[in-house]
Amino acid sequence: MKLCSLTGLFLLALPTATYAQEATPTPADPAAPADLSLLEIVSQGGIMMYPLALLSVAAVILIFLFFITIRRGTVVSDRFMRTAESLIRKRDYLGLVNYASRRGECVARITQKSLDFATKNSDAAFVEIREVAEAEGSRQAGILNQRITYLSDVGTIAPMVGLLGTVIGMIRSFLEISRGSFEGVRQMKLASGVSEALVTTAGGLVIGIIAMIFYSIFRGRVQRYISELEAASTHLLALMSSQFQRNTVIPPASAAVLPPEAYDIPRSQQPAPIRPNPDDHYGA
Repeated sequence: MKLCSLTGLFLLALPTATYAQEATPTPADPAAPADLSLLEIVSQGGIMMYPLALLSVAAVILIFLFFITIRRGTVVSDRFMRTAESLIRKRDYLGLVNYASRRGECVARITQKSLDFATKNSDAAFVEIREVAEAEGSRQAGILNQRITYLSDVGTIAPMVGLLGTVIGMIRSFLEISRGSFEGVRQMKLASGVSEALVTTAGGLVIGIIAMIFYSIFRGRVQRYISELEAASTHLLALMSSQFQRNTVIPPASAAVLPPEAYDIPRSQQPAPIRPNPDDHYGA
């Protein structure tokens, strides 16, 4: 009877003890891995993370700057084209030069250079004016292409810097191996060198991939705007050429007919003189 009572008390106390054990907070296991934040992972990259940070800042600034500056309004604008066509039809070339000097579009620079050369060299042929326009157009296209190459340089340099960090991290790891015994090789220091190598590689690849993606976007945009710039420049040059041809004075058809005495007839083409007939003389 007593044994049954003790057994019942034990069974009643067992769930209470189990609940108390679960409710009691256990100390944290020092060997359990803690969750690392992104900033902590980046901080393990070592000294090569500083140039990677500078490259990332440069990439962000260039991307933001190109989104603002590389657009159609800065290359060819409808407002400038309408005003330029109106002034060319009015033959107000000096007014167009002054208007183009106040504008910032690439087509305005081409128009300004061409008309400035034409107004300062009145005896220049239109072929020479076209050559000036083509030279300035090539310069403007080169400026646009050269501007986006800086983003391509960032995309090329960043993986190389990450690779350098990888090499430095692996060198540190092998130095730790060479300093310690094989059994206790200071695993923590060895792991820190390997993590530094991997973090710098990942950082360089991320920066390089993002930079090259936006470089491809801006390169396509630049090529499209250069094509529009060539079409707009050709249109304005054709309009100026037609105006220059109208300025050429063509004499009327009546002025081209000269009186007979104005011609100097060669002696070989002059009619022979009328000589007297001998028969008429003797008959008289």
